[in-house]
Amino acid sequence: MILLSTSSLLWYWIHRIFDILSKSWFDWLDLSLKDINYDLWDGDYIYSLVQQFKIPVLSITAPSKWMNDKKLDIIIRIASKLNVQVVTFSPPHHTDKEDNWYYSGLPKLKNELSISICIKNVEAKFVMLLIPEYKNSSLVEIKKITWCTTLDLSVIDNTSWLDIIKAYNILDTSIKNILFSDRNWLNTWLVPWNSPWWISNLPLESLLIKLKTSNYNGFITIDVKPQELWIWEEELVLQNLDRLKKYYEKYYLN
Repeated sequence: MILLSTSSLLWYWIHRIFDILSKSWFDWLDLSLKDINYDLWDGDYIYSLVQQFKIPVLSITAPSKWMNDKKLDIIIRIASKLNVQVVTFSPPHHTDKEDNWYYSGLPKLKNELSISICIKNVEAKFVMLLIPEYKNSSLVEIKKITWCTTLDLSVIDNTSWLDIIKAYNILDTSIKNILFSDRNWLNTWLVPWNSPWWISNLPLESLLIKLKTSNYNGFITIDVKPQELWIWEEELVLQNLDRLKKYYEKYYLN
């Protein structure tokens, strides 16, 4: 299944996002929760939009920092309300005051719920050159928490020994969602019309074909920057969404 992240249309309110999706060829949505977008946290409101536009929310991506038990509870309630299949969390950020929600809460939820509770890979960055920005965030460590993961392609440094293909192979069958995301404005390879065509020493098409031939049965979530879709003009947004979906379908589904 190919989903579109709400982050791709971040500059719109959530009602407008559903309205645009209803006019596009995307059938499913990933709800990317941001602390500054309050309407994204209203499960009843989102549910009413799902019913109105007939566009299911199949995945939720939690904020990458400032998490706690209270937020975890809210996110799970939203996920249950919307019948979400995958919920993705990042490892604890170094600024988080508590981490029980991660080390104890997520494995418990994994055993209690039918939802895939996934941990996302994060960029290996350090604060003051010493403190890891995220705790225990290696691919091996995140895999151990719930044995379900989300692979974010945007945070993998292809100039290091760990390229995208190696990361995919390490996480292997634990992967339930793959985020095709922009790293920054200089790295827009996932948008076909801006792409330099090469990642991990492979063309983008080759990665999609690899997913197909390896019988990957999880989600693919398109998470591009709003400006890549020309967000200021709805007609262009719809055209670009159509081009995106057809491109990924060509090499992954067909």
